Amino acid sequence: MTMEEMKLALAGRLIKLRQTAGMTQAELGEKLSYSDKTVSKWERGESMPDAYVLTRIAEIYGTSVDALLRADDPWKDPIQREREAEKAAAPKFSATVVTLVAIAGIWTMAVLMFVIFWLAIDEIVWLIFATAVPISLVTLLVLNTAWNKGRHNMILVMLLVACIVALVYLFLLPFNPWQIFLVLIPAEVLVALCFHIRVRRHPRG
Repeated sequence: MTMEEMKLALAGRLIKLRQTAGMTQAELGEKLSYSDKTVSKWERGESMPDAYVLTRIAEIYGTSVDALLRADDPWKDPIQREREAEKAAAPKFSATVVTLVAIAGIWTMAVLMFVIFWLAIDEIVWLIFATAVPISLVTLLVLNTAWNKGRHNMILVMLLVACIVALVYLFLLPFNPWQIFLVLIPAEVLVALCFHIRVRRHPRG
């Protein structure tokens, strides 16, 4: 093994052991009386710690110097490691198809309930389909939060609020309570404010 290969093998081993231990480069450097920049150079394969420091590192991680210098864990760029970890953690199925299946299931149930009411009481209950709309939006909201980290959730919540108000109006349609739509304005403003309530910290110059 060349010296360069040894550096890269050690870099890969140091990154894995430190991440497994839940330590930052600064924390490891503090234990070894070195700066985090020096630890970063070790983990990039730009330099190697001396024999004494290797012994201290092995003691911290509960391993041996021989294990640290093994060549079976080649160095990888930290960004590449993160991408590989995200890829490994990604679901093995299509999120879009699962979402469509969930929505299709909701509307299948809606049609089934519609047919049952139609046959049982000989009455067409169109409100069943109106009820399926907010249920579909809630499902989209949950799945979007799980798979897309809540991206566009504000739009979904605003649509949900509008659908709920419209649904209440439809249920009270004989009384024509059009005034209920006045609630939409402050309700939508409230939703928008709730999604912007977190203060964003700007980095100091």
